[in-house]
Amino acid sequence: MSRPDVDHDVVVIGAGISGIGAAHHLSRLCPDRSFTILEGRSDIGGTWSLFQYPGVRSDSDMHTLGYSFKPWTADKSIADGAAIMDYLRETVEEFDIAKHIRFEHLVRRAEWSSETARWTLSVDTPTGPLTMTCAFLFVCAGYYSYRSGHTPEFVGRDDFTGRIVHPQDWPDDLDVAGRSVAVIGSGATAVTLVPALAELGASVTMIQRSPTYMVARPDVDRIALRLRRFLPERVAYWLVRRKNVFQQQFVYRKTRTDPDLIRRRLLDGVRAGLGPGHDIERDYTPSYDPWDQRLCLVPNGDFFATVRSGAARVVTDTIDRFTAGGVALTGGEEITADVIVTATGLELVNLGEMEVAVDGREVDFSSTLTYRGVAYSDVPNLVSTFGYINASWTLRADLVSTYVCRLLNHLRDSGHAQATPRRRPEDADMTLRPWIDDFSAGYLRRMIPSLPKQGDREPWTNPQRYAADRRALLREPVDDGVMTFSSPRVNAVAES
Repeated sequence: MSRPDVDHDVVVIGAGISGIGAAHHLSRLCPDRSFTILEGRSDIGGTWSLFQYPGVRSDSDMHTLGYSFKPWTADKSIADGAAIMDYLRETVEEFDIAKHIRFEHLVRRAEWSSETARWTLSVDTPTGPLTMTCAFLFVCAGYYSYRSGHTPEFVGRDDFTGRIVHPQDWPDDLDVAGRSVAVIGSGATAVTLVPALAELGASVTMIQRSPTYMVARPDVDRIALRLRRFLPERVAYWLVRRKNVFQQQFVYRKTRTDPDLIRRRLLDGVRAGLGPGHDIERDYTPSYDPWDQRLCLVPNGDFFATVRSGAARVVTDTIDRFTAGGVALTGGEEITADVIVTATGLELVNLGEMEVAVDGREVDFSSTLTYRGVAYSDVPNLVSTFGYINASWTLRADLVSTYVCRLLNHLRDSGHAQATPRRRPEDADMTLRPWIDDFSAGYLRRMIPSLPKQGDREPWTNPQRYAADRRALLREPVDDGVMTFSSPRVNAVAES
């Protein structure tokens, strides 16, 4: 007889935005299945409890970054980290999810046995190693390492006499008031930090190797506020969510079909935000097309206002070395700094850096194929959540959780215990492609070699299109001839 404290029908890894959503869907759609959430840290929230740098906020609207089942009711639709954490804590309390979470339980290794149709998990806990088992593994661990962010090697780093910090490890005791701060980077974190540091009294220089596309948007959705005045809360939320999904996907498609038009409009917005006296071509015009990398959201144009006021400036050049007093650039300028912030990106990982083996063989995920962007060829009873690169993360997380519940219910109803994506004979000659196409951001390029491949036909694709995923994950048959179903050779779990 299995022990309920260490054996479960489903183990969810991660109590961030994906794992909390998974718990709700499992409770609602699979109430007859036992599950637990293993969280390696001491708090919920994932990204939103880990990142503590000034100004940390969403770069997606909360009507789509929020859950489909819990309306976002705050006025601001572009929310800061504290507001997002409040929303997640409300979700955990409202849907009684806390009882399922085990904190400081870090899964190091997962081993599948076809003999028992069970995963065996090696888990680090505060009281020592723990072995747990489950029938299904749902990985909601995000896509970057919690150990440290990505920091390139800078010549002369040890020569700098000030303080060097990475946004992922922001210190509580750092006071930037009256100090010169050099922010290295041009992505969403840098664009968030610049106005926030200036507001704290710093004189900021953003050093970028190359520009990123930026777009200013109000942090309050006026249509959402009006709809909430006249419609029930859930109806208004549903309508705004549909509106924003349509807008996101429309703009993304337009960047693929008419990138020059979108480029002109984005740069016109930058010119309007900055006013005269700025080199738009050098400092704000990327060499790539819009959405080849993520657009940087500028709520209420705060970044532009900060630069326009003189509290911050943008310098486009490569770094030669760090010096005792700042950063020497290849072009000859030296940026004086008391503090250097390396907003240089994240270290991306697959499945939360967990080791995985199937029937005694280590799984090299780079040699697998992605199944609908959620599972892996020849890896049974495992699904992972990886959100969109061109839309809100939670849109896809909601779809994946619903699909997992459909899959679990099909296993129950069909009397099978194992679900494994396997190539069909006609898939043998597929042309293989990177897991995500047409996206050149460095943080993802660094990770691509470790990710599964995608093929040239469904269901071996990862389309990054919400409408296509809704159809594939919510409407198409679970038993599609690729996801194969079987029962263990020995239909029993050893008593413990």
